[in-house]
Amino acid sequence: MMDETKITLTEQEMPKAWYNILPDLPRPLDPPLNPATGQPIGPEALTPIFPMALIMQEVSQERWIEIPEPVRKVYTLWRPTPLIRARRLEQALDTPAKIYYKWEGGSPPGSHKPNTAVAQVFYNKEAGVKRLTTETGAGQWGSALAFACRLFGLESTVYMVRVSYEQKPYRRVLMESWGATVFPSPTDKTNAGRNILKADPNSPGSLGIAISEAIEDAATHDDTNYSLGSVLNHVLLHQTIVGLEAKAQFEKAGDYPDILVGCVGGGSNFSGFAFPFVQDKLKGERKDLRVIAAEPTACPTLTKGMYAYDFGDTAKTTPLLKMYTLGSDFIPAPIHAGGLRYHGDAPLLCFLHKEGVIEAVAYHQNPIFEAALTFARTEGILPAPETAHAIRTVIDEALKCKASGEQKVIAFNCSGHGHFDLGAYEAYLAGKLPDFEYPEAKIQESLARLPKV
Repeated sequence: MMDETKITLTEQEMPKAWYNILPDLPRPLDPPLNPATGQPIGPEALTPIFPMALIMQEVSQERWIEIPEPVRKVYTLWRPTPLIRARRLEQALDTPAKIYYKWEGGSPPGSHKPNTAVAQVFYNKEAGVKRLTTETGAGQWGSALAFACRLFGLESTVYMVRVSYEQKPYRRVLMESWGATVFPSPTDKTNAGRNILKADPNSPGSLGIAISEAIEDAATHDDTNYSLGSVLNHVLLHQTIVGLEAKAQFEKAGDYPDILVGCVGGGSNFSGFAFPFVQDKLKGERKDLRVIAAEPTACPTLTKGMYAYDFGDTAKTTPLLKMYTLGSDFIPAPIHAGGLRYHGDAPLLCFLHKEGVIEAVAYHQNPIFEAALTFARTEGILPAPETAHAIRTVIDEALKCKASGEQKVIAFNCSGHGHFDLGAYEAYLAGKLPDFEYPEAKIQESLARLPKV
């Protein structure tokens, strides 16, 4: 068994295909529905906003989908990424557990998001699209799409959730540096935005609102498509390069995880990291593998949401998706983990949670920032607040191993750095960071308005 701190792959060892989990599910995924008829929709319903290549990936039953050479070439700017043994964190916790993290914060935008942004922009470029619209919460997805659009010569328009636009101005500057046009959402530029502002001129915005605006923009311009950074099957597919690399690295190390952890907002970084290992669990080869999704108590989708059909956006323009949801008109508290404030989650991830394949936990802000600083003060990396949810879970599980004496292998996706989140760290260090727990009454009120299917 290797005893190295950093396990690396060469560019030649980088995966040549993404892993599609759909063929390995215990039963078929519930299909998207047309909200007007309640009937399953076909791929043709998505053609106004997505290129056919991505639509076919969305419904593909092929287990392996080749990564195009131009995409792999861009990936080599930061991939393969290292798998790192967190020895100093282990020592600080005095745990017999072995802790590994996959470091995705070394990409130009600083997170895992370019893994799908580059792929999506490539397929849109091939289809002759000139401009892409999208939404972003904390700005990690928006900056990834701006970066990818710049590389392939496409224009980009980003609708950034207003509270994040105000909390994280340097994410906006990063997007604009790559040529993106960035608007604080809700805006007065779309019908969806104007309707929200009419009801609440001081709306802090939400990912659901920003999605509505981005989709409306794309659907009303012939040269424009929409791009989504999480939730949909093809997005999770592109992210599996993370878990496939990690699997190869664990093989090099002569090790295998007992517990996998990731933070969850829409589900892309968690699923991309976990699905290649979940394949082993579904095949019965690793039945004892625990897979844990960590989310905020302010947006407790998996832990308190309802498994039901719902819209993906606030304006109710998307197909109905079967997922854990807090209701599409859910407006989250202004927590600093802006990427974890979505009302729903990826249908694939939700399906696996419903089937008992994965677990979920939820945390307040202060415990996750405490965990983030423990990680920064031992491993040196200041993580994004989103990633800190996973770190909190890892620390809790490692301390359980300390109590029991078990030498478990715990691995998590360190999905991005927190260099643009220093305002949040400043508030935490000053003791001024409030905790939010979304009220049960509000959840029930929102769920009562779910579409009747």
